Amino acid sequence: MLGPNVYLQALAIIVAFLIAGKIADILIFRTVAQIASRSKTQIDDELIAQIHRPVFMSFVLAGLGLATLRIGMAATVEFITLGILKSIAIVIWYGFILRVTTLFLSAMARSGSKGIMQPNIVSLTETVIKIALFALTVFFILEAWSIDPTAWLASAGIVGLALSFAAKDTLSNLFAGVSIIADAPYKIGDFIILESGERGQVTHIGLRSTRILTRDDVEITVPNSIIGNNKIINEAGGPNSAHRIRVAVGVAYGSDIDAVIACLERVAEEHPEVCRAPAPRVRFRAFGDSSLNFELLCWIDLPVNRGRMLHELNIAVYKAFASENIEIPFPQRDLHVRSMPVPRPAAE
Repeated sequence: MLGPNVYLQALAIIVAFLIAGKIADILIFRTVAQIASRSKTQIDDELIAQIHRPVFMSFVLAGLGLATLRIGMAATVEFITLGILKSIAIVIWYGFILRVTTLFLSAMARSGSKGIMQPNIVSLTETVIKIALFALTVFFILEAWSIDPTAWLASAGIVGLALSFAAKDTLSNLFAGVSIIADAPYKIGDFIILESGERGQVTHIGLRSTRILTRDDVEITVPNSIIGNNKIINEAGGPNSAHRIRVAVGVAYGSDIDAVIACLERVAEEHPEVCRAPAPRVRFRAFGDSSLNFELLCWIDLPVNRGRMLHELNIAVYKAFASENIEIPFPQRDLHVRSMPVPRPAAE
């Protein structure tokens, strides 16, 4: 119908694909979008909104590619034109897949602790996926330009091997950081105790190190490889953030044990910051050398208050024992003298 004019034929191909792209656009946004709007989630609606541009541009680029082939340009010009069109298509779909990945990761972590994926590993997973998608995009672009990526991959492998030996400690911290973020033995805001004895609140969890702030307002930076290979005590771990404290006290032998237990329980019950559930309890631990050793066990809401609460409870116990005439003994030794040396007579 258009005759032997290849330029008119190429133009007709472009127009036809533009029309096809518009029809696909209408189908997606009028038909499929109406079906998706009936669902309870917003993920499918956002997905349809994101797929609009890639689908339409794919029709446009396909039409331009077929028109280029129909015109029959010189081999070099045709190769460059098709390479550019393929590269544009790859970049467009790379952006679409990246946005969809971010959308699904956000949806997985949107419900917090009830989500499929914990929020603290969303950022790490997103970074890994971005790197993988970028590498695949570069690979497909090289293929679009008929460049063999084998040599590039071999070179990258050699460079990576050299870097792994040169930055062994850095990579060790990096992999330990990935493990900590994925396993989540602690989170920002938790109070942890290192195996070396330092105790503080976690303020930052990075890929290379973890920073904790002590009660003296001193920040400690610990490489992740050290944390990953040592025992860490998380005082805020468990099903809730409550923390149990122990107040050890000794009373003199001969004291009324029932009165001691009642006095310690009353001290805990009268303090406003001691949790009522679980209820405070008193345990008779041991017969000491100079005292009967008791321990008051009670729960507080936050581990950060442990030092202050021990201070206040110790004061309250001392005052309560004084009012109840309960003696707190001190270590003492009895010395028995079996014989006295005979005094020497005074010299004349």
